Amino acid sequence: MKIKTSKFVISNTNWRKGPEANLPEYAFIGRSNVGKSSLINMLLDRKELAKVSGRPGKTTLINHFIINDEWYIADLPGYGFAKVSLKQRNKFNNFTLEYLRGRENLMCVFVLIDSRLPPQKIDTDFMEYCGNKDVPFVMCFTKMDKLTSRELNKNLTHYKKEMLKTWHELPQIFITSSNSKYGQESVLKFIEATNPYFKID
Repeated sequence: MKIKTSKFVISNTNWRKGPEANLPEYAFIGRSNVGKSSLINMLLDRKELAKVSGRPGKTTLINHFIINDEWYIADLPGYGFAKVSLKQRNKFNNFTLEYLRGRENLMCVFVLIDSRLPPQKIDTDFMEYCGNKDVPFVMCFTKMDKLTSRELNKNLTHYKKEMLKTWHELPQIFITSSNSKYGQESVLKFIEATNPYFKID
């Protein structure tokens, strides 16, 4: 897939106020320091479409972008270590979960996971939530360039073993690097192959 255009559409805390659900949509979410904005910019060949910050947890709204006038990206608030009050963090979580349950054109959630870390409960709990609510998702490991091939393979093997303790089978897995653009082609091919399955009821 060639990215021809990518434009910001709207930010909000209410999924009902998002753009009309007339195109396929893909959400990106992960721990607050997983590199989500950098990954979105890498996928779209843009430097600052999604705002990158040195302060984890800066994304506090659901940010919608339209790509090639054919599909949407929803950049969701990160979970975990955002330096905000517990009340505010719960607010982020609540409207994010409402979005996941209610957004009818949502084709898939990209759950971003730092490839350098062992399985984190906050990530596995979120994926379990998606599974229980029948929200389709894939696992997208980030920052693979920070590891040697041996370290990466070891960490992925460990993660898969942990997941298979509670899952019958694993979702599709992508390995990415925002610095080297590794994984860009495979993620965009997945989206391109998934888009035709979108139907408007």
